Amino acid sequence: MQLNLTGHHVDITPALRDYVSSKLERLERHFDHVTNVHVILTVEKLSQKAEATINITGNQLFANAEDEDMYAAIDALVDKLDRQIRRHKDKVTDHHRDEGAAFK
Repeated sequence: MQLNLTGHHVDITPALRDYVSSKLERLERHFDHVTNVHVILTVEKLSQKAEATINITGNQLFANAEDEDMYAAIDALVDKLDRQIRRHKDKVTDHHRDEGAAFK
C-alpha cells in the first residue's frame, strides 16, 4: 500500500505520519487489494479535518472526518474507511456456494 500524506495549514511530523500509517494498517487486514491511499490533514480555526481517498482494485473510496483533536479525527476517518472497505469486500465476494448442488 502506497501512502501519500499531505498537510494543509499543518506540518506533518514523523509522529503524525507514524500514527496515520499504523491506523491504516487495519484496512489492509480486512482487504488485501488496497493499492493507494491519499490522506489530507487540514487545520482550520477550531476544527481539525482528515480526509482520505483510497484506490482499491478498480474502485475508489472517499471519507472525511472532523473533530477538535487531529488524532480523534484520524480515528473517525479510519473507522469510516473500515466500514466502507468491509461493505465493498462483502459486495465483491461470491456468497453463493455451489448454488446448483441443492437441486441435483
